[in-house]
Amino acid sequence: MERKELAVSLKKNGYNCCQAVLSAYGEETGLPDETLRRMGAAYGGGMGNMNGPCGALCGAQMVLGLLRYEGRPLHAAARRIQAGFVEKTGGQICREIKGIDTGRMLCPCEDCIRNAVETLDAFLSEE
Repeated sequence: MERKELAVSLKKNGYNCCQAVLSAYGEETGLPDETLRRMGAAYGGGMGNMNGPCGALCGAQMVLGLLRYEGRPLHAAARRIQAGFVEKTGGQICREIKGIDTGRMLCPCEDCIRNAVETLDAFLSEE
């Protein structure tokens, strides 16, 4: 199963968006699923309140840190992943992506998860 579809499957089985992205990279991070779920527990629904960044994007950024951190900030890489996600999704704040105030959804959660995984995978494969 493709990683992005694995992540969507996890979302459909009780994981929040952040947990789904994190757990889809379990093999690469070497961390147990329970640890990854705990890491992402407060990041579902836009950091827990829909006013923060999308949980799927947060999960992708956490995976970036787990896989690429070598003692120096990852700002440039994080900006690239964020920009790629926004390009695909239309935004980065959960409330805006879901159209809570406008009534116009930019992207459903499952596609946000796919977009986060696709963007991160594309970045990781460039290196």
